[in-house]
Amino acid sequence: MTGDHQTLALFLFSAFVAVTLAITTWVSRNRHGSAEEFYAGGRLFSPMENGFAIAGDYMSAASFLGVTGLIALFGYDGLLYVVGFLVAWLLVLFLVAELVRNCGRFTLADVVAARMRERPVRIAAGTSSVTVSVLYLVAQMVGAGSLVALLLGGTSAAARAWTVIGVGALMVIYVSLGGMRATTWIQIVKAVLLLSGTVALTVLVLLRFHGDLDRLLLTAAERSGHGDAFLAPGLKYGGDWTARFDFISLGLALVLGTAGLPHILSRFYTVPTARAARRSVLWSIGLIGGFYLMTIILGFGAAAIVGPEAVRGSNAAGNTAVPLLALNLGGGANSTGGTVLFAIVAAVAFATILAVVAGITLASSASVAHDLYASLRRRRAKPRSEVAVARVASVGIGVVAIALGLLARDLNVAFLVGLAFAVAASANLPVLLYSLFWRGFTTRGAVWAVYGGLVPALALVVLSPVVSGSPDSLFPAVDFQYFPLQNPGLVSIPLGFLAGWLGTVTSAEVPDEAKHAETEVRALTGAGAA
Repeated sequence: MTGDHQTLALFLFSAFVAVTLAITTWVSRNRHGSAEEFYAGGRLFSPMENGFAIAGDYMSAASFLGVTGLIALFGYDGLLYVVGFLVAWLLVLFLVAELVRNCGRFTLADVVAARMRERPVRIAAGTSSVTVSVLYLVAQMVGAGSLVALLLGGTSAAARAWTVIGVGALMVIYVSLGGMRATTWIQIVKAVLLLSGTVALTVLVLLRFHGDLDRLLLTAAERSGHGDAFLAPGLKYGGDWTARFDFISLGLALVLGTAGLPHILSRFYTVPTARAARRSVLWSIGLIGGFYLMTIILGFGAAAIVGPEAVRGSNAAGNTAVPLLALNLGGGANSTGGTVLFAIVAAVAFATILAVVAGITLASSASVAHDLYASLRRRRAKPRSEVAVARVASVGIGVVAIALGLLARDLNVAFLVGLAFAVAASANLPVLLYSLFWRGFTTRGAVWAVYGGLVPALALVVLSPVVSGSPDSLFPAVDFQYFPLQNPGLVSIPLGFLAGWLGTVTSAEVPDEAKHAETEVRALTGAGAA
C-alpha cells in the first residue's frame, strides 16, 4: 500500500480511538462505582440504543472481514455463515431474551444459579463463559493483524504482533475505566460507522454492474475459475462425506451458538425491563439482517471485481477481501478515490474490532469476578471488590487473547468465530435451556451439562485438522489429528444436552419445586426481576 493509504487510514483510525477514549474518560468521571453500573450500565439504555449496541457487538471482524472473504473464495458455501448468523437471532428472540433478562442480574450463571446450589454452578458457568469469550477474542485479534499487515504494505510478523498488542491494550482501557456504559456507546458509534460504510460499498458494487445482480454473480463465477460450481453448494463443504458433516456441524454451531454467547446475553441486562429486551432484539435483527444481506453482495463483488486469486494472494484466508474491494471501487491503488475509500474501510474495520473486543472482554471479566471470584471466596464478596477484580481480570484476559491471537494469525476469522459458537452451543445453551424449561433439572445436571459440552468441544478442536495434520493447521509440522471435522458442534452439542439429562436423572437431589415455580413466574412476568 502507498504512503497515502497508510497516512489517511491511520489518521481516521486515530480519530476513532480518540473519540472512544474521550467517551471512556467522560463515563469514568461520571460513574459511581457500583456493580450494576460497571456490569450493566445502570440498566438505563433504551431499546433502540441497546439494539444498536447488540448489532455493534455482533457484527464483528468475522462478519465484515471473514464472511465476505469466504464468499469471495468459495461462493455459495460461504453463504452458510450469513444464514447461520442471522437465523440464530430467531432463537434468541423467542426463547432467550426476555427470560434471561427477568431471571438474571449480570451473567449467564445468574440464570442457572437461581434454582440450584450456587457455588458449583457458578464455577462451571463462569469457566465456560471465559473460555468462549477468549476464543471469540482470538478471532478479533487475527482480524486486526491481517488488516494492519495489508495497511502497512507487508506481512511483517512484528507489525502484526504490535497491532494485536495495541488492540489488546485499548480493550483493557475501555473495560477497566468505562465499564458497560462506555462499551455500549463505543458499540453504538461503531455500528453506525460500519453500517454506513457497508451501505456505501454495496451501492458502489451495484453501480459497477448497473444494478444487475445476475451479471454480478456470473462475473464472480467466471473470475473464480470454478464456473457454475462457484454458485452451487459443494465447493468447500461438498467434496466428500467428511466435508458434508462439517457443513452440518458448522450450521448447528452458528444457529445455536448465539444464544449461548456471554457478551450477547449480558446485553439484555442493560435495559430496564424484559419488554425492552425483546424490543432491543427486534432492533438488532433489523440492523443485522440488513448488514448480512449487504455482505453477500460485497463477497460476490470482491470475487467479481478483485478476483479470488488477488484476495488469496493478499491473505490466504480471505480476511482482506473488503479492503481490496474498496481500493478497487475507488479507482485503484494509486488513485485518490481508492486511497480515501480504502482508508475509510480500514478505519471502520479497526473500529469494529475495538468495539467487539471491548464487549467480549467486559463479559468475560464479569464472569471471572461475579461468578468465579465470588464463588471461590469463603465470604460473600462486596460489589466494589468484585468490580476491582473484574478490572484486573480484563488485563489477564487481554494477555491470553493476545498470545492466542498471535498463534492463530493465519486462520480465517469467520472460521475461528465458528469454533467459539460451537463451544457456546455445546456448553452454555444446554444448561440455559434446561434451567429455563425443565422442572426436574438439578445442580448435578447443570454442572454436567456445562462440562459435558465444554470438554468434548475443546478436546475435539485440539484433535481436529485445525490444530495439526494439514498444511493450513496451527502446527503443520506435527500430526495428532484423530477427529476429521473442523467444527466439533455436530458431536459436542448433543453431548452437552445428553450430559445435562444424564446428570439430572442420576442425581439423588430432589428438585426444588418452590424455586422452580418462583423462577418460572419471574421469567414469564418479570416479578422480582433485578
